[in-house]
Amino acid sequence: MMILKKNVAISESGFVFDPTTGDSFSLNPVGQEILELIKQGKNQNEITGLIISKYDVDQNSFERYFIDFLSTLKQMQLVEEHE
Repeated sequence: MMILKKNVAISESGFVFDPTTGDSFSLNPVGQEILELIKQGKNQNEITGLIISKYDVDQNSFERYFIDFLSTLKQMQLVEEHE
């Protein structure tokens, strides 16, 4: 399960701020929604189901995007993986 790092702020416009490092990022609407779902404690299967039912995207394409997005979030140290 992915956990959003404590104190990371997400604005309604998709602006993400990490007060620990001072780094800030902008997300597109889908990225913002995924980060909010991670924050809510949703797992990868739940997030995949919610996103593909809401947007016109096939499961394989979304899963590739999701893996790349998670990799980026980990590199930015915004999420941590917990079991």
